Amino acid sequence: MARFTKLEVLHTMKERSMVPVFYDGDIGITEHVLKACYEGGVRLFEFTNRGDFASEVFVALAKYAERECPEMILGAGTVIDAPTAAIYMQFGANFIVGPCFNAEVARICNRHCVPYIPGCGTVTEIGDAEECGCDVCKIFPAGCVGGPAFVKNIKAPLPWANILATGAVEPTEENLSAWFKAGTFAVGMGSRLFPKDVIASGDWQAITDKCIFAFKVIESNKKLNLKRQ
Repeated sequence: MARFTKLEVLHTMKERSMVPVFYDGDIGITEHVLKACYEGGVRLFEFTNRGDFASEVFVALAKYAERECPEMILGAGTVIDAPTAAIYMQFGANFIVGPCFNAEVARICNRHCVPYIPGCGTVTEIGDAEECGCDVCKIFPAGCVGGPAFVKNIKAPLPWANILATGAVEPTEENLSAWFKAGTFAVGMGSRLFPKDVIASGDWQAITDKCIFAFKVIESNKKLNLKRQ
């Protein structure tokens, strides 16, 4: 069962505004990555359901997080159907993320008061997801649907929309500034935060440093946005 309430998850996402996205079938590597992110200030982490026996890795990771990273809010990603969502929630997922919108997933997550963040690529999909109780919608793949300009244009008719951009997000000042200037609620970051060579060499400090830098850029842009309002 989830250790954090829906309100706690959403509040943390608003405050931190970044969600690392990661998968590896090796629990040892995954634990190192989670810890590196935690030491870099990360408090939400999406483990993606992308490999054989991924749920078993998630179970071990959830136990590790509770023991070693007590403030980390662990969620499950790449969830496309309700049965899979139910499995991960039973194993302790505090939020569910999908590459697409599925109303059945929304219903089962709402039943458990667990945030469901579906992938959307159009205004209609975002509207449908919001009608089903999704407080945050993921635009995915963010770079392909229009990038920061898409977020800016969405926020004009839907100023209440909370957008999590995932795909084409990089831990650089230029990239992150563009997303947050456009009005992005939060960003999800995967391969750019976890380069293959860094994982292969076990340079966990490099991941921590990338997280620290990303948060500095994000906070700076959020302060600038407040001044503009």
